[in-house]
Amino acid sequence: MLIIDRFEGEYAVCEEEDGSLKKLPKVFLPGGCREGDCLVLLPGGAWQVDRAATAQRRQEIRRMLEDLYSQG
Repeated sequence: MLIIDRFEGEYAVCEEEDGSLKKLPKVFLPGGCREGDCLVLLPGGAWQVDRAATAQRRQEIRRMLEDLYSQG
């Protein structure tokens, strides 16, 4: 699984599970991808957004931010 960190020109800079970064040409990604989306590689070689993993990750980040702000 990869997570889209940011877009730079014609590339999406993605974080791999080990924390390393990988550049993917945007033309290989499904339309409508956004920063923070989780991508999975399908058996045929196409990338797909994992909606469930993306939603879970966003919820975890939101919870961490809420905890951070409630401590202040």
